[in-house]
Amino acid sequence: MSAILAGRHAQGTVSGGGTDRMAFWVYILRCADASYYVGHTDNLDLRFAQHQAGDLGGYTKSRRPVELVYSESFVTRDDAFAAERQLKGWSRQKKEALIAGDWGRLRLLAQRRLPSA
Repeated sequence: MSAILAGRHAQGTVSGGGTDRMAFWVYILRCADASYYVGHTDNLDLRFAQHQAGDLGGYTKSRRPVELVYSESFVTRDDAFAAERQLKGWSRQKKEALIAGDWGRLRLLAQRRLPSA
């Protein structure tokens, strides 16, 4: 299974090792047309508000309103970006299993399908 194990929504810092560090986020939005948008940010509340207002243009602007359905924090921007790239490659079914927290289904969907002989 991937490093993306559990979703949580909060804003601010990640505590650990006696210091507080800035949090970076990967997130999934469900758009009004039922499609999904995956992104990453260092300010989840602001980025969600920007998507909702249509301030960012691009994919979500014409698909509002949007709903935040999944988020996960990371210590580094690189880790959040890597998670975003991974999620963008996932099927709709796999994203929905992650959103639902259905780890068994996610594991099943993650198995490689071998071509039939």
